[in-house]
Amino acid sequence: MAGQDIAFTLISCLFFMGLVAWISYQKTKGVVDSKDGYFLAGRGLTGTFIAGSMLLTNLSAEQLIGLNGSAFGYNLSAMAWEVTAGIATIIMALVFLPRYLSGAFTTLPEFLKQRFDDTVRRMTVVLFMVGYGLITIPSVLYSGSVAVLKLFDIPTLLSMSYQQSLVVTIIMVGSVGAVYAIFGGLKAVAVSDTINGVGLLIIGVLVPVLGFMMLGGGSFTAGVSTVLTEHTDKLNAIGEPTDPVPFGTIFTGMIFANLFYWCTNQYVIQRTLGAKNLAEGQKGVLLSGYFKLLVPFLMMIPGVIAFHLYQTSQLETIDMAYPRLVKDVLPVSLAGFFLAVLLGTVFSSFNSLLNSAATLFCLDVYAPLKKDKVSDEQLIKVAKIASVIIALFSFVVAPLLMFAPEGLWQIIRVFTGFYNIPVITIVIVGLFTRRVPAVAAKVVIIFHVLAYALLKFIWDVDINFIHIYAILFVTETAMMLLFGYFLPTQEQQFYHHKNTVDLVPWRYAHPVAITLITLIIISYVFFSPLGVVSGSWSTFYVISAVLLVVNMGLCVWSVKRWQKRYQQSAKAVSTS
Repeated sequence: MAGQDIAFTLISCLFFMGLVAWISYQKTKGVVDSKDGYFLAGRGLTGTFIAGSMLLTNLSAEQLIGLNGSAFGYNLSAMAWEVTAGIATIIMALVFLPRYLSGAFTTLPEFLKQRFDDTVRRMTVVLFMVGYGLITIPSVLYSGSVAVLKLFDIPTLLSMSYQQSLVVTIIMVGSVGAVYAIFGGLKAVAVSDTINGVGLLIIGVLVPVLGFMMLGGGSFTAGVSTVLTEHTDKLNAIGEPTDPVPFGTIFTGMIFANLFYWCTNQYVIQRTLGAKNLAEGQKGVLLSGYFKLLVPFLMMIPGVIAFHLYQTSQLETIDMAYPRLVKDVLPVSLAGFFLAVLLGTVFSSFNSLLNSAATLFCLDVYAPLKKDKVSDEQLIKVAKIASVIIALFSFVVAPLLMFAPEGLWQIIRVFTGFYNIPVITIVIVGLFTRRVPAVAAKVVIIFHVLAYALLKFIWDVDINFIHIYAILFVTETAMMLLFGYFLPTQEQQFYHHKNTVDLVPWRYAHPVAITLITLIIISYVFFSPLGVVSGSWSTFYVISAVLLVVNMGLCVWSVKRWQKRYQQSAKAVSTS
C-alpha cells in the first residue's frame, strides 16, 4: 500500500472500531454496577445479542485463515467442526439451558458445587483456568496477531523485525480487547460481538463474491462455474480417512467435543446464562446454530477459490491462501473496514475468554475463600484486577509461541482433550442422576487427565484423538454410574431451583431445531459425491425434497404434540 492508502485504512479502521465502542458504551451505561450486571449483563440479554456473541466468540481469526487454508490444501472435510455444532446448539437450547436458568447459575463450577461438592468445583476451576491461561487465551491472541501481520505486512509498515512487530501487535490488540472485558463486563462483550458479527457476515459474503469474479475474469457466474466443474474433489465434505477430520469422527468423539464446547464451556455459555428468559436464550442458541451452516460458504469456499487461482503459485503455507485472496480482491477503500472486522473477531474471542476467566476466579475462587460476604462492588473490583493480570500474563506467553510453533500448535490442537471430556461427563451425569456421589466426579477427573496423557502423549496410540474422546467419555460415564450403583448417596443430590427468570420455553423451539437438523443433513448431501462433487444435481434435488417433506411433517407434529409435553417437562425442571 502507498502511504496515502495506509493512512486511509488506519483512519477508517479506527472509525469503525470507535463506532462499535461508542455503541457498546451506550448500551452498557448503568448495567455493570452489580454482580449480575457485570458478569451476566443483568440477566437481560435477548436472543439477538446471545446469538451474535456466541458466533463471534466461536469464530476467530485463526478459523478465518485456518479453515480456508484447510480447504485450499485438502477439501471441505474440516467443515464438520462447524456444521455439526448445530446439533450441540439444539441440545444446549432444549436440554441444558432450562436447567442452567432454573438454578440461576453464574458459572458452570457453581452448578457442580451444588450437585456434588466444593472440591469438584475447585477441580473444574483449575482445569478451566489452566487451559484458558496457558493455552486458549495466548493462542487466540497469538493467532489473531499473526493474521493481522500477514494480511497487512505490519513489519514493513512499522520498519521492525517480525518478532518485534508481533510483540507490538499482540500488546496493541490485547490491550484494546481487554478494555471491553475489564470496563464493560459481559454486556459490552455481547454488544460489540453482535455488531462485529454483522461486519463479519458482510466481509464473509463480499470476499467469495469478489473471488468468484476474479476467477471468472470479471464474471461472477463464470467463476462459480469453474469451481463447480473443475477439481470438484475440493468441495467434498466426506473426504478420506487420511484427511485432517475423517468423516467417521462426527459420529464419535466430535459429538462430545461439541457438547462440551456449546453446553459446558464457560466462556461460550456465559452469555446464555445471562438470558432475559428461557425463550430468548433458546432463540439465541438456535440462531447461532443456523449461522454455523454458513461457515463452509463464508470461511471455506474462499479457500477453494484460492486453490483455483494460486494452485501453481508458491504460497509460503496453505494458511496464506486467504490473506493472498483478500489482498488481491478487496479494494483499498474497504481495507480499513476489513481490518476492523478482523480485529473484532480477535477481540471477541480474547475478551470473552478474559471475562470468563475473571468470572471463574472471582465467583469460584475468591468469593468462596472469603469468610465474610463479599459486596458486588468488591467482586467487580477484584474481577477488573484479575482481568488485568490475566491479560498481562497472556502478553508474555503469546509471543513465546513463535519460537516453537510446530510442537506447541500440536499441543494446542489436542490440549482441550485434557478437560473437555471429564467436564461434559460429570455435567451430564450430574444433571440426569440423583445418587452418583461426588467421589465419582473426582476419580473421573484424575483418571481422565492421566489416561489422556498416556494415550496421546506417552503411548501415542494410532487412533485419531477425536475417537479417543469417545472412548474416554463412554469409559468415564460407566465409571460414574458404577459409583452410583455401588456407593450411592444417602439422599438424592440435585441443584437448588431459584426461578430467577421466566422458564416458559420458546413456542417454535422444536420446529426450528428440527429444521436445523434437516439443513445440516442437506449441507452434507450437497458437499458430497451425491451432490456438487459429482455434479449429480438430480440426486441432490430428490434427496433434499424428501428431507424437506419429512421436515415439514415433523414440524407440524411437533407443534401439535411435542410442544405441550415439552412445556410440561420444562415446568417440571423448574419445580423438581
